[in-house]
Order: sequence, then structure tokens, then C-alpha cells
Amino acid sequence: MPMILRNQCVGVLYHDNRLFGSVFKESDLEFLSYFAGQAAIALDNATAYEKIRKINRKLLDEKRYYEEQHLESIHFEDFVGRSPAIVRVMELVERVSRTATTALILGETGVGKELVARAIHRNSQRRTKSFIRVHCSALPRSLITSELFGHEKGAFTGASERRIGRFELADGGTLFLDEVGDIPPDVQVRLLRVLQSGEFERVGGSRTLRSDFRLIAATNRDLRQAVAAGRFREDLYYRLNVFPIFVPPLRERKEDIPLLAHYFLRLYSTRMAKPVQKIPDTEMEKLVAYDWPGNVRELENVVERGTILSTGPYFRVPELQTDSPKSFPRKWGTTLQDNERFHILWALEKTAGKIRGPGGAARLLDIHPNTLYSRMKKLGIRKTPMETGSIHGTVDPDKERPGAPFSVNPAGRESGYSAFLKV
Repeated sequence: MPMILRNQCVGVLYHDNRLFGSVFKESDLEFLSYFAGQAAIALDNATAYEKIRKINRKLLDEKRYYEEQHLESIHFEDFVGRSPAIVRVMELVERVSRTATTALILGETGVGKELVARAIHRNSQRRTKSFIRVHCSALPRSLITSELFGHEKGAFTGASERRIGRFELADGGTLFLDEVGDIPPDVQVRLLRVLQSGEFERVGGSRTLRSDFRLIAATNRDLRQAVAAGRFREDLYYRLNVFPIFVPPLRERKEDIPLLAHYFLRLYSTRMAKPVQKIPDTEMEKLVAYDWPGNVRELENVVERGTILSTGPYFRVPELQTDSPKSFPRKWGTTLQDNERFHILWALEKTAGKIRGPGGAARLLDIHPNTLYSRMKKLGIRKTPMETGSIHGTVDPDKERPGAPFSVNPAGRESGYSAFLKV
């Protein structure tokens, strides 16, 4: 008996009696037809319920994802600037937004690569869908696969429930892979497969899933050099580098500094309810003359700090970081790990041991606090409780620098030097 719904056959209801022949009569057709119709409605309701259940689950996962995105705040929708370099960037954004082409955003830390990615998404046909950001360098190596691909319940210790990954969350929208150059080699292989076929499996799962997303990647690394060194797959590099967009550092577009400074001043003076409204020419000259190694992010931090310190209607530039790590004595370290260790120590000294929030070391280094904690642990930078509100420690005599209040325990050895960090 056909199951008819909306003038379409959605199934067949089979009736049979193996014990007695000729049990069904022609007079039973009306009853069986009614029963088939009810079965068709029930089947349609079950299908609709399953679709609604999946949509609700996806919405809940998206909600949870956005609730977790308190890592960094984006203060403005569009780029503030009128320099030819920024005009060129926005021209490229406008062109690539009309397509589904993969974009690779290049530039130093703090130049605003995520703003470019959001601008591409906001001007694309996927603007009404999700914009899912993955900060690759902030994810521990042991969790990055689970975060990207998702996992099934019981896939590993601590997986108490099924979790949808970022690829699934980005279905229909845009996936932004920030600091893509930090993805481990084993994950690069799986990522390449997803980009080629759009298919993947959750960790601990066997069912192949599909996701239709637009990919935007960003990095502050030289990926071509990473390919030559064998740290980044060549085929993945060419898959990502379809439409590169280079965002120039702030020191190469100094004509944008006054606009950015006034923008951030209005933002923070309003937020703090302070009467600071003007930047004198002498103070603006200081801002323009500075090289801004931290780019726009550093400028924002300086304006925020200056707004706090300024009294009256005029903005005063606080002390700028003139003693960058480049001025450290060469005996501080010759390896990349040594230089990274003392760069973190330098930031901790400048922030009096504070890690999170405005004026913290994580903000100064332009990384997430969890990433900084992870790097400190790996590099053997320890915290030891001493007097509350103070920072103490001794310096490794092999790398001693007079006055340095922090020290390290190289390679994480049990014995060594430690420091108390005010968090």
C-alpha cells in the first residue's frame, strides 16, 4: 500500500499473512489506505523532528562556541585608516569577498589580520551565517584535532559527551584559521583532506561528515620558509595561498596613526567616563615618531593606558617601550628557545608579573593568556609564592642580568630558579 503525502509517495506499507491466504479483501483497501496515510504523516513528523533536533543541537553548539570566544574583543567593524596601503587592502577585500576563494592574510602580529577576515565574511554571500575563528597557536597540541574535527563521547579520557568541531560549526559560513603556520604536521595532513574533499570524521567516530565552509587563513610566519624547512606541507601551502592579502605594519603607514589614536581615545574616554578629548600636537608627534613593533594592538594599549593616566581634557602619551628585547645582551641566549624565554621574562618585568587583562604580559605580547601560560610552563618559567603583591626571584648566574626580578628553570628541571608571578 503506497504511503502518499503531499501527492508524493514517501514509502510503501506492506501487509502480509503467511498463515492464511486471501485474508485481505477489497473492502479492506479503504482502511489500509487510511492507515498508510497516517503512517506517512508519522514518518514525515519523525523526519522533521530529526532535522529540528540537529538544527537545535547545532545552534546550541554555536552558542557555546561564541560564549567561549571571550579571548579577544574586536572594537571596530572596519579598518580605521586612509593610507594607500590600507586602501589597497580593502580593495582586495572587496574583490575576494564576492567569491568563495580561499584567502591567506599575511602580516605581523597586531596589524589587524582578523579584522580583514571579518571584513571578507561581512561582505560575502555567507554574511548571515557563522564566522568561526580558530586560534591555532592557542590550542594545545593534544586538543587541536578534537577542536577542529570534534569528537564522539568516550573517544578519549575526559570526552564525557559528543562535541561538534569547528569544521561542523562553520557549515554554511566562514572558517577563520588564525596563525595557521602553527598547526602540527599530523593535523596538516587531515586539514588538507578537508580542504580537498570537504569530508572528515570526528575523533573516535567512523561516520564521514561533510561541511560547506569558506576558508580564510592568517599567519605572521613566512610559510615559504617553513615549507623549505620541512615544517609546513607544500601542498597545503598552495591550497591556502590562492589569494594572499598582505597587511602592512603600522610603521609603514604612519599617516594612519593620528586617525587610530583619535579613534581609540574616543573609545576609551567614553568607556571610562573621562573628559580626555584632545591630543596635543607635541603628543601626537611622539606617537608618529615611534616605530610600533606591536602595531595597532600596541597603539591601542598605549592610548588606553594614557587615557587612564591623563587628567583634564588633554591626552598625555605614557612612557613608550624603548628598551625592546632587541637591546638585550647577546649572552642572554643564542638559541630560539633562549630568546623566547627571555622575551617572555622581559614582558613579565614590564607588567610587574601581571599576565591577564589590560596592562598584562599576554596583552603586551599579543597572545592569549592560556598560550602564555603554556609557553611559560614549557620554557621552565615557574611561579613561587612569596610576599603577596611583590615579585621576587633570582637569576641563573649563567645568564645573569642585573636587576632582573624573574628567573627560569631551563627545560623544566625540578631544581633551578623560580619566580612569583602576580596574576
